[in-house]
Amino acid sequence: MKLFDVYPINPINIVKGVGSLVYDDKGTEYLDLYGGHAVISIGHTNPHYVQRLEDQLHQIGFYSNSIEIPLQKELAEKLGKISGKDDYQLFLCNSGAEANENALKLASFYNGKKKVIAFKGAFHGRTSLAVAATDNPKIVAPINETNNVIFLPWCDEQALEQAFAVNEISSVIIEGIQGVGGIQVASLSFLQKIRSLCDQYNAVFIADSVQCGYGRTGKFFSHDFAGVNADIYSMAKGMGNGFPVGGIIISPKIQPAYGMLGTTFGGNHLACAAGLAVLEVMQRDNLMQNAEEIGSYLIDEIKKFDQVKEVRGRGLMIGIELPVELANARKDLLFKHHIFTGEAKPNVIRLLPALNLTKAHADRFLEAFATVLNQHAPSKSPPLVSGETL
Repeated sequence: MKLFDVYPINPINIVKGVGSLVYDDKGTEYLDLYGGHAVISIGHTNPHYVQRLEDQLHQIGFYSNSIEIPLQKELAEKLGKISGKDDYQLFLCNSGAEANENALKLASFYNGKKKVIAFKGAFHGRTSLAVAATDNPKIVAPINETNNVIFLPWCDEQALEQAFAVNEISSVIIEGIQGVGGIQVASLSFLQKIRSLCDQYNAVFIADSVQCGYGRTGKFFSHDFAGVNADIYSMAKGMGNGFPVGGIIISPKIQPAYGMLGTTFGGNHLACAAGLAVLEVMQRDNLMQNAEEIGSYLIDEIKKFDQVKEVRGRGLMIGIELPVELANARKDLLFKHHIFTGEAKPNVIRLLPALNLTKAHADRFLEAFATVLNQHAPSKSPPLVSGETL
């Protein structure tokens, strides 16, 4: 048997990771400023994280949600305190797509409506309804197609008002900062307008925080910059530092019922241990503050490069838009300077490092980036694939 070939792969075999550094099977060191799609939030093989998981494995790794799992309550309590959403309710699952799927479903249960507003450039996952709300027809199979999703222009308040006026809207789903869409930051007034219209029409405001949440921007949720609360926040990626963990936190106005949502693996003992370890390290080491400080430093320094068209983002979620003549920049960063970064089409470099990224590692990137920008000759490096498998 061979693997089902759906991933374009770079010819690099990473076998070890420590903090923001990873090493291939030849011993070559790489600086990881992508964290496997924003997943590594507290650094590779963080000692507290490893110990937490190891200790839990020696007790019990899994049992289903048919029994009490005190770790779930402990995770909910700590998540509520650190996020500032103490009165919300937590439902645990396994991935960002599953989190968004459950959020959209729960919204429809709540108000009995079907129509969902999503936005151009959105990425919400690859499962049935999540992919229908994703603005990429190439990954929407015929069976996923539905007329229940309305795509609107990004941050167009007039279009949003018109859509509410002529449709029975169940929910609005929006990333506070679009990741795959190129690090596009939602305006604060637009997020406030969503809140106002959802209140007016009894719709549910879903804050997709899978990539832009969990402290990455300097606040726990990037939507928090707008000073309003969403009804449901979806989470995954950085939530487990590599262990598959996802979840939604749900406003107290939405009441649960037995059988409404369910999962086999979500909220298992190991997942909760991983989730708790992440929050404990975030709190102990003030990682949201570090993300804000190092992110602001990087953004300010990157803006000084004349060749950069635009820098977007908050904290350690940064998009660097480059002109077409620098299309090889990301390839050269990887193969010539051994720095992992992400991309978004057509020519945006994405930085999504661990939240404990050091200034020294930020400077290492800036030095390499300066070298790359000053070399306009075509790259002789091997072909680089996006690795974008979200």
